[in-house]
Amino acid sequence: MNIEQIAQIKHTKSGNFFLLAGPCAIEGEEMAMRIAEKLVGITDSLEIPFVFKGSFKKANRSRIDSFSGIGDEKALKILRKVSETFHVPTVTDIHTNEDADMAAQYVDILQIPAFLVRQTDLVVAAANTGRTVNLKKGQFMSPESMKHAVQKVLDCQNENVMVTDRGTMFGYQDMIVDFRGIPTMQQYATTVLDVTHSLQQPNQTAGVTGGRPDMIETVAKAGIAVGVDGIFIETHFDPANAKSDGANMLHLDYFESLMKKLVAIRKTINTF
Repeated sequence: MNIEQIAQIKHTKSGNFFLLAGPCAIEGEEMAMRIAEKLVGITDSLEIPFVFKGSFKKANRSRIDSFSGIGDEKALKILRKVSETFHVPTVTDIHTNEDADMAAQYVDILQIPAFLVRQTDLVVAAANTGRTVNLKKGQFMSPESMKHAVQKVLDCQNENVMVTDRGTMFGYQDMIVDFRGIPTMQQYATTVLDVTHSLQQPNQTAGVTGGRPDMIETVAKAGIAVGVDGIFIETHFDPANAKSDGANMLHLDYFESLMKKLVAIRKTINTF
C-alpha cells in the first residue's frame, strides 16, 4: 500500500519510516491529548509520518479484573478528537465483526490483534469498511503464512493493508523477533515492526504480562537497519501506573531521543 492514501498523514516525502505510536489503551481524554501533543511535536520536527495509536477496548486480557476500557463510544470519541485537534490519522484494535463498522466511523486504520489474525470473518469485516487494515502477525505464525491474511483483505477489493510483526513465542513466557521475516512479509504488504509488544513476557503466573523496555532501543534500531517500512511503539508518561501493558511501554520522556537515533539510521540506510 501507499501510506499517502491514509487521511491526514504528513511528511510522506521525507524518506523516513512511518510511525504508529501512542498509549496501549485510551484511559481518558487528558492522557490521550497529552501524549498525542508530545508525539505530534516530535514527529513534525523530525518529519516522521505519524499515526496516533490507542485501543478503545482491551478485550484480550489475562484476568477478568484487568482494565478493559472506559466505554467504547467514549474512547472512540477521544480518538476522533485527537485526529481533529492535531490533524493526524488514528488506529485502534477491533475484536469483533461489530467493532469494525463502529470503529471505522471514528478512526482511519483498523488493527486486527495478533491472536485474531486468522479469524476470516473479522478480517473481512475490517476490509469491507474500506479503511486501511493493519494485520498483526500471530505470535504462533510464520512470516510466510501472513500472505494468506493479506490476500483476504485484497480479495475484498481493499488494497490498503499492512502487516505488523510483534514477535514470535519463544517458550511460554518470552518473545523473540526473527528479522528474516521482515523482507519476507514485505513481499506481501507494507511491513511494520511492533517494537514494544515484541518485548512482552506473557503468561506470567500473576496474570499480568511482563516486559523488557530496556531493549526497546536495541530492537527498534535493528528494525530500521533491516529496512522495515514502519515502527510501532507504545508510550506513556507514567508506564508504571498505566492501566495496560505498562511493563513494556517506552516512557514518553525518552521518545524524542530514540526517534532522533532512528531517523539518523534511516538516513544512512537510504544511501545504500
